[in-house]
Amino acid sequence: MAEPHLSELDGPPTQAEMFARLRLARSRRVGPATFRRLIAEHGTGIAALEALPGIAARAGDTGYAPADEADIRREIKAAKKQGARLLALGVPGYPERLAQIGDAPAVLWAEGDTTLLARRCVAVVGTRNASSLARRMARALGRDLAKEGVVVVSGLARGVDAVAHEAALEPDHGGTIAVHAGGLDRVYPAENVALAARIAARGLSLSERAFGLAPQARDFPRRNRIVSGLSQAVVVVEAAARSGSMITARNALDQGREVLAVPGHPFDGRASGCNLLLRDGATLVRGVDDILEALDALADAPVARQAAAEPQPGSAPPTIETDDLTRRVLDLLSPVPIPEDQLLRDLPGPVPAGVLAALLSEMELGGQVARKPGGGLVRL
Repeated sequence: MAEPHLSELDGPPTQAEMFARLRLARSRRVGPATFRRLIAEHGTGIAALEALPGIAARAGDTGYAPADEADIRREIKAAKKQGARLLALGVPGYPERLAQIGDAPAVLWAEGDTTLLARRCVAVVGTRNASSLARRMARALGRDLAKEGVVVVSGLARGVDAVAHEAALEPDHGGTIAVHAGGLDRVYPAENVALAARIAARGLSLSERAFGLAPQARDFPRRNRIVSGLSQAVVVVEAAARSGSMITARNALDQGREVLAVPGHPFDGRASGCNLLLRDGATLVRGVDDILEALDALADAPVARQAAAEPQPGSAPPTIETDDLTRRVLDLLSPVPIPEDQLLRDLPGPVPAGVLAALLSEMELGGQVARKPGGGLVRL
């Protein structure tokens, strides 16, 4: 399913524009896809925010109001206290690789060295209940990647994540990026508070969540797609077949990233996910040289882009009967998520992708449909 083209601003954004983009991102039922489309259609966050109540009204929600300005000011005040800066999709400074995925977060709070985002990045992920061998491997990979100037990205979880982060901080020129599931001031798990502080001081901490928000269960899969989206490759050190690390690996495959895995003993359930990945074609990792070889192979290849370009803002889509298309969309949707491209194929008659995407944004704002982690659509 093609996503709208989102060109960057010509120059540095004003404070009012950044405020509007943050407020738009925090507004009710504005997910990553809707944010992207609103900015693409209206050109700026200020214009998109002004149009938001009218769009929701057309979808049946006549009482819709954007996020409260006072809440946004409190969030900005908390960010300043933490020393964090705002990165917004479509604004210079937003990580380029992450912007290329279809469900890129609308905004990110960043604490630390944002120049790491432009370097070669590899995600190292794995189980929380890591074996001694897995911890040794994560430590070796984190340290050796950092020595080669590669930034280690992970999710700050206990086990493999934490070990890889710590090891990447050891070399003087090392670097690591921690993606938080909750707000930057609500470190989870609590045992990693000191590690998070070291990463913010010597590396980079990122979160799409507002300050003060503790992570909920749904936030961890959302975090995982950022971990893979920031990276050129994802290395799974040790993971069960049903685990968050396997979600990260699936995200990586969907995003066009390289997936690598460390083999494990077939009798150890903690390695079952890695062995499945290897069976299905993932690159086997024995040490850092295998990862560097994979990165070298990617160097001359363009980064895969989930979001194909659509007409530029201001272009008029073909005329189509909206009420009829809304009914057809609702008939096809259910509580089981389906991808937008599948919905497009299932709709009878030719429906332009841009027309459907615009309608889905209105329906999301109107509370008729919702997007699940990964972008699947469900009927409410």
